[in-house]
Amino acid sequence: MYRIIEPKCGPLSGLATLRDCVSKRESSFDRTGGNRDCLTVEPGKTAVLADIKGAGCIRHVWVTVSCGDRHYLRKVVLRMFWDGETSPSVEVPVGDFFGVGHALANHFVSLPLTMVKEPGRGVNAAMNCYFPMPYASSARVEVENECTVPVNSFYYQIDYEEYRGLEDDQGRFHAVWNRENPCKRVEHPDPKNEVNLTGDENYVILEAEGRGHYVGCVLNVDNYNVFHQNYRWFGEGDDMIFVDGEKWPPSLHGTGTEDYFGAAWGFPCGQYSGPYTGVSLAGDTNEWSGKWSVYRFHLEDPVHFKKSVKVTIEHGHANDQGNDYSSVAYWYQTEPHKPFPKLPEASKRLPR
Repeated sequence: MYRIIEPKCGPLSGLATLRDCVSKRESSFDRTGGNRDCLTVEPGKTAVLADIKGAGCIRHVWVTVSCGDRHYLRKVVLRMFWDGETSPSVEVPVGDFFGVGHALANHFVSLPLTMVKEPGRGVNAAMNCYFPMPYASSARVEVENECTVPVNSFYYQIDYEEYRGLEDDQGRFHAVWNRENPCKRVEHPDPKNEVNLTGDENYVILEAEGRGHYVGCVLNVDNYNVFHQNYRWFGEGDDMIFVDGEKWPPSLHGTGTEDYFGAAWGFPCGQYSGPYTGVSLAGDTNEWSGKWSVYRFHLEDPVHFKKSVKVTIEHGHANDQGNDYSSVAYWYQTEPHKPFPKLPEASKRLPR
């Protein structure tokens, strides 16, 4: 099988290596030679952004969107299909996919995902993804407009490489959206001795079957259900990752939400951008209330699984809080993948 030579020591170290491939791009450029370099997507319609044949790998996706619906970032759905599959490997609201939830856009920069916009929250930004997305025979990328008004301008560029073949050890890229609104708050008999020794009530970020590796997530929290009057912090929940069907205790058990997302003592600096961890949207940093988006990318430390993986996190210590949680999980695996749960209708995806 034809071998793809990848950089082995970081993104810059391999730049001098000459590779046998062809660089291509799919984009929304104006085919008439004019300057309307975008698509219009009518309500309820699906637009195919790329329908690529042969072996290759998508290297970069850029989009920016203009729509009269202020919640379009949750109502427009991005889907990707590899090698002729009928069940999508990516099915995520477009804003969440690029790293910020709650139907908002915000400026942040990480290694695999970025949003570029003026300071302050809003709904318009340039959005970039650098996760590599290999395929052996075909790739299809599409968006569906579930707004009641048209997406007036959908601009995009999808940069990819063509290969003569693809190695058998290349997993396929996957991303899935989930939400629990609100999470079920666990009532503990003794509030001074709350324990969780099963993980059964945790918020589930990902459940996947097959062989692959989990490479990270974006977690969105709307911290509105504060039941400790003098303790509004939502981040005492531990991450727990169960590998290959294991029961308690999991192979990977963390020490708190902010710890998993690379911070400590809460999120003391509010919004910040790191290559692997960060806060892409910050709520009230004095009381930790409001809407938050945080990310953790396992680019140097992927979580490997041979049969299955279940990525979970507590909502409050021992699940004692009932906030609105949503998330995007990113991972690579062999096909076929376990079909995703049905994506909730647009009205069920809106922010509180």
